[in-house]
Amino acid sequence: MQTAEMQTSRPPVSGIVWGLVLNAIIPVALYNVSRRYMSPSEFIALVVASTFPFGKSIFDLMRLGEVDPISIVVLLGIATDGVALLLGGSPRLLLVRESLFTGVFGLSCFVSLLLPHPMMFYFGRHFMAGPDPQRQARFNAASQLPEVRFSHRLITSVWGCVFVGELILRIILIYHVSASTVLIISPILIGTLTIVTMIWTFRYGHRVRLRASAQLNQVRGPKDS
Repeated sequence: MQTAEMQTSRPPVSGIVWGLVLNAIIPVALYNVSRRYMSPSEFIALVVASTFPFGKSIFDLMRLGEVDPISIVVLLGIATDGVALLLGGSPRLLLVRESLFTGVFGLSCFVSLLLPHPMMFYFGRHFMAGPDPQRQARFNAASQLPEVRFSHRLITSVWGCVFVGELILRIILIYHVSASTVLIISPILIGTLTIVTMIWTFRYGHRVRLRASAQLNQVRGPKDS
């Protein structure tokens, strides 16, 4: 019984990795094919690259009744890149372009706090449950607990602050230091912030999951007996 519980709570790693690989490789491949064989236009290449995450989102919605959040993130990144491209090619805009997506993602985190389930609820369910109905049912049941609901909102708020803060810091750097310095500092900044936030998210989420699992087992125990 306990072994089955542990197996059910483990995330479907192979499916998650496969989804990440598809969402990472196929849009890049479509982008390069478009630039090389269809048109040198970067905007057209971005449109072509967006066909996979857009098509996958529609397919998932029709087949599973929900959308893969990773596909949405990829699509959001491509769309943000396309908007930045259309706005022009000034040096400062080119320097801030890489952080436009993180800024938009951070703002989306804050907006999602107004919804019944914030953004990180869907990311958590995707990574912990995948398409498995039993895992999703357990995840949804745990999400009814006050501490779990609070954790989803806290994690969403933290990611929103990190990514919006990164965009603000980059804009400040662009106006106060040289372009070469920005190019050196920016990857280190976003990389460090992302890694630290991910480590905190996994550790905090793991502690919350353990307590939630114990509470669910206590509730289920009397019913089973």
